[in-house]
Amino acid sequence: MAKTGHLGLEAITGALGHASGGRKGPPPVERWNPPFCGDLDMRIASDGTWFYAKTPIGRPALVQLFASVLKREADKYFLVTPVEKCGIQVDDAPFLAVELDVKESSAGRVLNFRTNVDDWVQCGPEHALRFERESGTEGLKPYLHVRRDLWAKVTRALFFDLVELGEEREFEGKPMFGVTSMGAFFPMAPAEEVRKFA
Repeated sequence: MAKTGHLGLEAITGALGHASGGRKGPPPVERWNPPFCGDLDMRIASDGTWFYAKTPIGRPALVQLFASVLKREADKYFLVTPVEKCGIQVDDAPFLAVELDVKESSAGRVLNFRTNVDDWVQCGPEHALRFERESGTEGLKPYLHVRRDLWAKVTRALFFDLVELGEEREFEGKPMFGVTSMGAFFPMAPAEEVRKFA
């Protein structure tokens, strides 16, 4: 893997701090299209841990800063400033959904998820859940859309909570088992498959 010769953690942190300019909320990285300056020795493991030079980044504020400028293009991930774009490796999904808050209202159920970088995401039509088959097993891996084609893997404990909240519905002409939030239904698996394990 090629590495950038001039950007270290301190340089990136400084550039990001300057780019944020005291702005609240995620920077508008979708509007930034700087030149590619190489790959960093940075990796997000499947458990959500960020590594730099094979060492875990232990400062949550630093991880949150990097996460705020993460950008995905096709299947590649980058940290982006207004002037530079550096590639990083992501083993699975860049975020982890670690907490679930269920609200009931007159409009129906709302599922709110907290990610490992302390973002709260309200599941619904704009922030969908998807369920992928685990290779070689009958298990499912759930993911939550966070922003800009970036997804959070839902922890196994929260997946069991979602199953408890699940229901059968007709979806695209087939009986499916899934979960509802903000009026949107997110299918997990065919209902007949779920009934076998009931």
